[in-house]
Amino acid sequence: MTKKKQSYVTIKGTKDGLTLHLDDNCSYDDLLKELEEKLTVSAKIEPDSPLVSVHLRVGNRYLTPEQEEELRTLIRRQKNLVVASIESNVVTKEEALEWKRKTEIVSVSRIVRSGQVLHVQGDLLLIGDVNPGGTVIAGGNIFILGALRGIAHAGYYGNKEAVIAASVMKPTQLRISDVMNRAPDYKIDEGNEMECAYIDEHNQIVVDRLQLLMHLRPNLTRL
Repeated sequence: MTKKKQSYVTIKGTKDGLTLHLDDNCSYDDLLKELEEKLTVSAKIEPDSPLVSVHLRVGNRYLTPEQEEELRTLIRRQKNLVVASIESNVVTKEEALEWKRKTEIVSVSRIVRSGQVLHVQGDLLLIGDVNPGGTVIAGGNIFILGALRGIAHAGYYGNKEAVIAASVMKPTQLRISDVMNRAPDYKIDEGNEMECAYIDEHNQIVVDRLQLLMHLRPNLTRL
């Protein structure tokens, strides 16, 4: 009895075009050979048909830019087929470094003076003050072990779950994502209690006791 050849390419039609699931365990050359065979047999389209989008799913296989272009060229040879996306579970070094920059906590020990701007992609832990006219910006949260008397903008890239915390909360302006508050509701007298700012259910920035954060943002810590 002849053993059935393992299929490395599965073609499925969807409302968005064709989805090609490519095996991630076989050699790249075997994959390329079978893809060409299956496209020739299974993807025949009338010459006057509209363009059909092809979505490639390559699983845990890493494709070099040259291999990606080779796959695109192979598919373009079939009339009316065009690669719309290539999806891989593998994270490139550049993507990993970008993710790290956006999620890491950057610790800075300095005073941000008038006219100065401190901008980080992830969370900011500032050990020092932000003077009037100074600005701190973070893609994530902002934690200030000092006085915030200038401008703080957290969630810079659109994260509305971001928070701003400071030992002394006296900002000239607070911003979280695209929400701005020039006159936050903080207490007039300066105490020893740290405060935090967050966006509430009414899409408004509210300033309250830091202790509330564990209830408002339970996922703030990873432990």
